Amino acid sequence: MERVEADKLSKRTSTKVWNVRAFCRRQNLCQKEEWRLTRLFGRFATASELLHNAKRAPSITVAYLSMI
Repeated sequence: MERVEADKLSKRTSTKVWNVRAFCRRQNLCQKEEWRLTRLFGRFATASELLHNAKRAPSITVAYLSMI
C-alpha cells in the first residue's frame, strides 16, 4: 500500500455528482425516465453516468408537423 500526502493531491480534477431528480428536471426528462435512472444509480450519479444513460423520446420537429 502506498501512502499519499494530502498536499500532493490535485484539487483541479473532480467529478461532478448530480442529484438524479435535479438532473432530470434540468434536462426535461419525463418522470418515468427519472424513475429508471434512480433505480439504476440511486439518488446520486456522476454527470457522465447520467448523460450516457439518459434516454429521450424522439422529439417531433416543426418540419415533421408541417408535413402532416
